Amino acid sequence: MKIKKGFIVRKVGGENIAVPVGEQGKSFHGMIKLNETGNFLWEFFRSEHTEREATDALLREYDVSEETAEKDVRAFTEILLKNGFAE
Repeated sequence: MKIKKGFIVRKVGGENIAVPVGEQGKSFHGMIKLNETGNFLWEFFRSEHTEREATDALLREYDVSEETAEKDVRAFTEILLKNGFAE
């Protein structure tokens, strides 16, 4: 999975916000607020990776259980795919 081209993250008021740019802005008229973990995963998925690779990356970066990391990655990727942010 990989974040589609046409989306960027900007820091607004101290928060990370993913927004569409260019052609993506014509079909997606919203934004997604990213917490620290969400921003980490967003940056990770700017390159092609599997959910397993993302889970392993979370485990290296944060002090969480494997179960929590798997659950968080699954929830995040479902949101990305459902909203057309990833392919």
